Amino acid sequence: MKIHNIKYLLIAVFMLIFSACDPIVDEQHLSNATDVAGVQLVATQSPPGGNKITLKMSTPGITGYWNYNLGKALTDEVTVVYPIPGKSTFTYVGSLGGEFFTKTIDVQVDRLDTPLDQDYYDLVSTNTAAGKTWVFDGAQGSGRFWWFMSPGGSPDSYMTAWWNAGDCCAPSDASGKMHFDLDKGANFNHYETQTATPEKGSFVLDPANKTLTIVGSKMLGSAAGNKDGVYTIVTLTQDKLVLYLNNSETYGTGWTFIFKPQ
Repeated sequence: MKIHNIKYLLIAVFMLIFSACDPIVDEQHLSNATDVAGVQLVATQSPPGGNKITLKMSTPGITGYWNYNLGKALTDEVTVVYPIPGKSTFTYVGSLGGEFFTKTIDVQVDRLDTPLDQDYYDLVSTNTAAGKTWVFDGAQGSGRFWWFMSPGGSPDSYMTAWWNAGDCCAPSDASGKMHFDLDKGANFNHYETQTATPEKGSFVLDPANKTLTIVGSKMLGSAAGNKDGVYTIVTLTQDKLVLYLNNSETYGTGWTFIFKPQ
């Protein structure tokens, strides 16, 4: 009898031990603080109709960032001096708590009454709607340095020519041109030759980070360019534009592009 009691006692002890090993799961599920319709986006222009725009997401409990077309702001509120007249759409990307969402707001810019960064005027001229045309600052056989291989990963060494490719082996669009303007958009046109039909695209100028990005088209001399269309700005003045690539996808080296206004 005692043996049976001991046996049952051991079984009970083992059951307690194994049950104590079961994990305790605190199941917490993320839930939405509101729905997309409840997210309030506000755009304020100073002065009204002008191009100084403050974008604000004013709903509590929401986190995210603004995409204002020319860049992103990792905050709920950002003020930008927008360079493009006409109607523009700005996007807020955020989390409701349990899911991600995007929501947009349209803003009508009637005039550019707040001055732009000087880089815009240098790139597209003070007549931003008419824009500006750029060409290579040199031609094949001229002995000049205008499209050449340079050290990779070193913008400061942009004028160190490892191979003056433009002087012997110019790109197919060496005699072409490219045009930038801000007429109802950040417009970019690439011309293979002076009289060719343009390949239309757009551009993003980032004065703070010194980059120029070509979207939906190609940069003049892009035979040495990269697919993402992002170039480092070494020099941008009224009469000179120097772009640089840290690593040309075509050649695996740095590459330098030098342009002048037409």
